[in-house]
Amino acid sequence: MRKVRRIEITTRKLVDQGVAGEYHSVFKGRGMEFAEVRPYQPGDDVRSIDWNVTARMGEPYLKQYVEERDLTVFMLVDVSGSLHFGSRAILKRDLAAEIAALLSFAAIRNQDRVGAALVSDHLELMLTPQRRRNQVLRLVREILHHPAQGRTDLEAGLRAALAMLKQRAVLFIISDFLDTKLDRSLRAAAARHDVILLEIRDRNDSELPQTGPVVLRDAETGKTALVSGKALAASHRQRREEERSALLATARKLGIDHLEIDTRRPYLGPLVRFFERRRHKRSRR
Repeated sequence: MRKVRRIEITTRKLVDQGVAGEYHSVFKGRGMEFAEVRPYQPGDDVRSIDWNVTARMGEPYLKQYVEERDLTVFMLVDVSGSLHFGSRAILKRDLAAEIAALLSFAAIRNQDRVGAALVSDHLELMLTPQRRRNQVLRLVREILHHPAQGRTDLEAGLRAALAMLKQRAVLFIISDFLDTKLDRSLRAAAARHDVILLEIRDRNDSELPQTGPVVLRDAETGKTALVSGKALAASHRQRREEERSALLATARKLGIDHLEIDTRRPYLGPLVRFFERRRHKRSRR
């Protein structure tokens, strides 16, 4: 609970410092809803004049609108064994919890609903969308401590979560994407939802120690193996980069955004730059 509380304090401070505004400017609601009319003032856009009210009142009146958000933000978080790794001061799973908390608190600040699914090779846990602080705290606690029962299979996990997610959502898929075989489920997700791949990346996922024999342990099965880092480092890195490039190519083809968060660096800068890029891209449409 101390760790959950620390994440809450850290992320809510960042929300207060401007992340909520960045979030609001990027993730729009369903449209604009009529609110009221008011007298015309010099400089107002004449296209907003309500001509019926103007005719009745004998002076110009403007229509005013408010944004109709009714937005659902959904965190699909990979909690398989590979997230229990970090070559620096933070595990990938801890970093995933912190990013999910920051985005969720920003969503709630903007009166949006937040839901989540924890997945491995199946649906581990489903949290229905709500506008409550306790929802975010439970999400953080579950990401940190939920004992995953399955291995990495994002295709199966995403497919199971999509079957339960009935309303359209801004869908963040938070994973290290060591499993890149999810073309079909990504297509299904992109057809209905606004999808963002949020990649938690640790350099040692693709970089083996370039030394003599080293002992490696599979984070999901617990099996160990003695391998030659010198012999396998280059081929392992090349294979990982090819798999990752294929996943990102699929995402681009489907119009899915991608954000990389590195365990070695602060995440706020990349997150804000991602918001700026996304806002700029949307403004050109």
